Amino acid sequence: MDKIIVGIDNIPSDGLKKEWGLSLYIEHGGKKILLDTGGSDLFLRNYAKLGIDISDVDYGVLSHAHCDRANGIPAFFEHNGKAKFYVSEKTAPDCYGRLLFITFYCGIPKTLLDDHADRIVKVSDVYKISDGVFIVPHKNGGYPDIGRKGHMLRKTKAGFVPDDLCHEQSLVLETGKGLVILNSCSHSGPGIVIDEVRKAFPDQHIYGYLGGLHLWNSSERDIREVAHDLKAARLEYIGTGHCTKNRAFGILKEELGDKIEQFRTGLVIEF
Repeated sequence: MDKIIVGIDNIPSDGLKKEWGLSLYIEHGGKKILLDTGGSDLFLRNYAKLGIDISDVDYGVLSHAHCDRANGIPAFFEHNGKAKFYVSEKTAPDCYGRLLFITFYCGIPKTLLDDHADRIVKVSDVYKISDGVFIVPHKNGGYPDIGRKGHMLRKTKAGFVPDDLCHEQSLVLETGKGLVILNSCSHSGPGIVIDEVRKAFPDQHIYGYLGGLHLWNSSERDIREVAHDLKAARLEYIGTGHCTKNRAFGILKEELGDKIEQFRTGLVIEF
């Protein structure tokens, strides 16, 4: 049986701590996988309380190059001496955000790629990590309009440009119920992510979608459009948290009913 445990999310439970970030621990086919580390080393304490030994993790995956997913990676390497960490080949310390007139850095630890070059694997295409476990990066080009709308930037030699989200990637599991997609923020939108996974696995049923949906400051219209995309995909299970937040989750719940579940720290999902 496949198991996914939420180690970091915005909603705490069972004595576990919260932060603005997301980390998922996965057991699949005898392998142990960590998707993202949250925004600090807090994930270590939460997983320890859950009885999970981070030193046993076989593979790490970074969903995208933002600090609330990557800041715990150095701590992960300190406590795990074997696992490679898989990142998009487009990952670089160049992600920024803009709030009113203030531009701020929100990327990976700036020396991460150099400090841990022997542990990091850069992914450019559909990539098989182990039996039934794949990474699917964006292959249809970038999405600068989405970055522009979300006030997300990348710093280039020519100055700041809208983030085209080329550093975002999905983790895909083959389960007994069908494919399960894990995309921790879904910046490009779950409809785009699902379409990319369908193209990579054209003959397989997609059972579930897990991750944040980046709807925390979206209009009701935009939230209902995401719900429409999820309905159209005919998913049987959706788990979401972090950057979805409570208001958007309530609207999604109206639209999707029992098919959707809200993350909290310590939540266990089994397939």
